[in-house]
Amino acid sequence: MKELICIVCPRGCHLQVDEDNGFAVTGNSCPRGAEYGRNEAVHPVRTLTSTVRIEGAPITRLPVRTASAIPKALLFDAMNEINRTSVHAPVKRGQAVIKDLLGTGVDVIATRDL
Repeated sequence: MKELICIVCPRGCHLQVDEDNGFAVTGNSCPRGAEYGRNEAVHPVRTLTSTVRIEGAPITRLPVRTASAIPKALLFDAMNEINRTSVHAPVKRGQAVIKDLLGTGVDVIATRDL
């Protein structure tokens, strides 16, 4: 049995996910909590936020994030790739800074114009 705290809403339900019983979820107050618990037990994913170096701008770091969630197991490798990246100004918000991060099909995008 895996125990989680739901992060879908501010309520923070304490979930129990029974991996031996088809990932049945208890402790949730809403259907979104049950979905979160199942997904977190089967295939945990996260949206990654960070910064990359930028040249030719008034500041030295550009805030970025993944366009959608990536597998949690890839977070450290993704950060290594992001840390090796440098871009040149100008950059528009929403512009892909890294395309297809680690073969996931997810781009790393700028979250600010610089």
